[in-house]
Amino acid sequence: MGDFTPLVERISVDEAFTDVAGTEHLFGPPADIAKAIRRRVRGELGLAISVGVARTKHLAKIASQVAKPDGLVVVHPETELDFLHNLPVELMWGVGPVTRARLADIGVLTIGQLAETPGRRLEWLLGPALGDKLAALAWNRDPREIKTQRRARSAGAQSALGKRPADERVFRPALRHLADRIGSRLRAKSRSGRTVTVRVRFADLRSVTRSVTLPAPISATPILAEIAEDLVRGVLAAHPDDKTISLLAISVSNLEKHSVVQLELPLGLDDEERRPGTRKGTARWVADSAVDTIRDRLGWEAVGYGSVALGMSRSVPDEFRQLAEKDL
Repeated sequence: MGDFTPLVERISVDEAFTDVAGTEHLFGPPADIAKAIRRRVRGELGLAISVGVARTKHLAKIASQVAKPDGLVVVHPETELDFLHNLPVELMWGVGPVTRARLADIGVLTIGQLAETPGRRLEWLLGPALGDKLAALAWNRDPREIKTQRRARSAGAQSALGKRPADERVFRPALRHLADRIGSRLRAKSRSGRTVTVRVRFADLRSVTRSVTLPAPISATPILAEIAEDLVRGVLAAHPDDKTISLLAISVSNLEKHSVVQLELPLGLDDEERRPGTRKGTARWVADSAVDTIRDRLGWEAVGYGSVALGMSRSVPDEFRQLAEKDL
């Protein structure tokens, strides 16, 4: 995208917005630029991508979803509402399973039905902020511009396992490796987060997520790993009939800059090791900092926790991982 315009807003490693206004005299209309990008990605990387072209970010995002798994959808300004209002509400930003269910309870299944719902009713049902937002988006009122410098709101990593037994011998080392990657990235950017989320994908490709929000932000690798393990155990306990897992993922959100840690008295609490302000929690952070310093000088493979399968990091070259994670 950067070869066509400098106005590129990267959302994740495989998703971005771009504004091509002003480049048409060089590369043709937006639809032609989208076709050229798709040809290059397929020709140079062998990957299929989907592209949506529209006047606003929200509509372009929806168009790209309609275009999946390998297509191009162009929404012309004069057909925007005809295109948008026939689609299901779950394609909109901000409409997850809970919101979709609430809207279904009042008979709102399409974006057009949402657009015709009185604003006060949406506010009563969803709250003022989300109600106003969805009402505007349903009429394609989206003034947001491309932001070329975007601060990451979360840090995450995942590991595809193939088809492996859903037991501790499999998920514990995998989660510790993911926590090692995420924790080191957070500390390198002086960030920490309060919410830890895990995703477990079973053999039939169903995914289940669990999350917990902590009283204090964390970035220590062992603390993150132990919390993720507890969450995964909870997922597996709630799905006893699923004996095989194919993917594990961890993300940390509600990020903030490292601030002064509130020290805690040694009260003998069960979770003292997971509290960053306790003596044990601080010791874990200091150990992580020592590991980070050695890795900065001698490379990732130079040192690590014995509980982490260090060889797993070779599955993705460090150069590619750094490129994919550079925006944190």
